[in-house]
Amino acid sequence: MAHTITLRDSHLQTLDLGPATAVIEALLSSEPGITEAGLRFDIDITRDPTDPRELSELPEVRLWFIRLDSRYPWLPLVLDWEAGELGRYAAMLVPHQFSPTDGIRYNPEALEIFVMQKIFVIAEWLKSQGRFNPTKLKFMTQMLGYDIDDGLFELLNS
Repeated sequence: MAHTITLRDSHLQTLDLGPATAVIEALLSSEPGITEAGLRFDIDITRDPTDPRELSELPEVRLWFIRLDSRYPWLPLVLDWEAGELGRYAAMLVPHQFSPTDGIRYNPEALEIFVMQKIFVIAEWLKSQGRFNPTKLKFMTQMLGYDIDDGLFELLNS
């Protein structure tokens, strides 16, 4: 079941994580819990209609997501991947270029660092929850274009 976090201009301008915190904290205390959440973002902000930039290219949007990621670094695991939220979230945090024909083209080195950091953080978080799931974590990395050897997940679970 998907849950939506709605962001407005005021949240971005004040770096207010309130809308996200309300949804995430409620899910953390619910059953089956946040690992099945399927979080989505609805970014409803005022924009100049002639501004060609994507949301991930707007500094105030990126800064809000950087703050969110600092609070909940395991969040990529619980996003609605099928709706494209994982790629969109990564675009908020990883340098990239946007092409109308090719879509998002991440800086390869930056994306690799992002993926590895997320593997380490999320593996630790899942272990602390008693829910270590290398299959789901591996699938997340595959969605970002990486095929991680099972040996790494075995090391992280030991």
